[in-house]
Amino acid sequence: MKPLFEVLRIPNYRNLLLAAFSSQMGSVIGLTAFMFYLLDRFSGQPFYATLSELMQSLPALSVFFFVGVLADRMDRQKIAANCDWINAVLSLALLAMVQWDWVPLIFAVLFIRSAVSRFFFPAEQALVQGVLTDKDYSVAAGLNQMMGSLFLLFGTALGAAAYWKLGITGALLLDAVSFAVSGLLIRSCRIGEAVRLPNGRHTWRQLNFRVIVSDFADGLRYILGHKLLAMLVAGFAVFGIINGGMSVMPVFILKYKLAPQTYEEHAVWLGILFGTGLLLGSVAASVLAAKCRPYHLIIGGLVSSGLLLGLSGWVTSIPYFYGLSFIVAFTLPAVNIGLGGWLPRIVDPGRMGRVQGWIGPLMMLTQSVTLGLIALFFPSRIGIEGLFLIVGGCFVVTGLYYLAVLPRQYREDAAVPAAPVPAAEEASSA
Repeated sequence: MKPLFEVLRIPNYRNLLLAAFSSQMGSVIGLTAFMFYLLDRFSGQPFYATLSELMQSLPALSVFFFVGVLADRMDRQKIAANCDWINAVLSLALLAMVQWDWVPLIFAVLFIRSAVSRFFFPAEQALVQGVLTDKDYSVAAGLNQMMGSLFLLFGTALGAAAYWKLGITGALLLDAVSFAVSGLLIRSCRIGEAVRLPNGRHTWRQLNFRVIVSDFADGLRYILGHKLLAMLVAGFAVFGIINGGMSVMPVFILKYKLAPQTYEEHAVWLGILFGTGLLLGSVAASVLAAKCRPYHLIIGGLVSSGLLLGLSGWVTSIPYFYGLSFIVAFTLPAVNIGLGGWLPRIVDPGRMGRVQGWIGPLMMLTQSVTLGLIALFFPSRIGIEGLFLIVGGCFVVTGLYYLAVLPRQYREDAAVPAAPVPAAEEASSA
């Protein structure tokens, strides 16, 4: 495997990574600045700020049926670039709505922009799979994890700084420019048709309802028909659990146990500490990925983070909780890098979009179920210690299951589970 960052010498991958960075930066800066704007503009109506967050999650449930199918049937490079350019235009439209103070249209634009963004990631990830070799996937997953950690660590600060220095107008203009730059970077890549259109050329007329349903179901059959792939996709479901639990559990333990009077301040510092741990853990896991098999990272990350997370609920002082939270954050990237680096090696390039189209909804489902169960049972039936113990236990149990099955499955499965579907066959099915 190439050393960390050496993969950046590949021009197409470098441009795709920079495009993903620019696109994510635009999204983070614009949405964070817009949140501050709503809190200032409607200070007595926090409902609007909550509604803006809802406009970011609801679209995933409205378009997940289509995103993977389009990424496999249409030109992936055009999809990714057009998503960015459409979002740039929508950012300008949002700016106009803000100037005219048309609140219903503001939230309508937010919903549409979020829906458009859902098509970007499956297409971009499928392109990354095509421009790299299987030896580079773990490195690429590590770089993606580091980029996500940076935005987690500095994203809110960037959005706040843009809003304070440039105002909502300047922040949304910066938002639009970031999306436009991302689109230009994607279009600058010289990617062969075999990567952009692995299943041959299709027209929009061919994408009728029957074809979309058939392709969506084919993605599920493909996942379930390959044992190793099904196991790895299930691992992303576990990430939904941690996302749901960690979105509320740290604040709960601070407010109800460790620091009831100053929990807001501690929550800010904990976020910075957690982001730092993720960033350093991403670097460490990327280095280890060059020396370990992917299941070593996955199993080690799940078991260690699960044990530490379960223990975190029982601490009685802020310093110990900070220390355990940092170590949990440091160990989590190993799971993500192991899964993210292994997945492209075993998925048929012609079906990567459909596989990615299932991962997002699965993570959102487990995240939503986790939050629903917490809302239902905490604190009436489950205390804060039990909450940490249950979520951490899910990680440990999954890690132990993987310990029993993944090493054997790794030896049995070939690098690619199935031959690509011929373009002619795909076209005829349409």
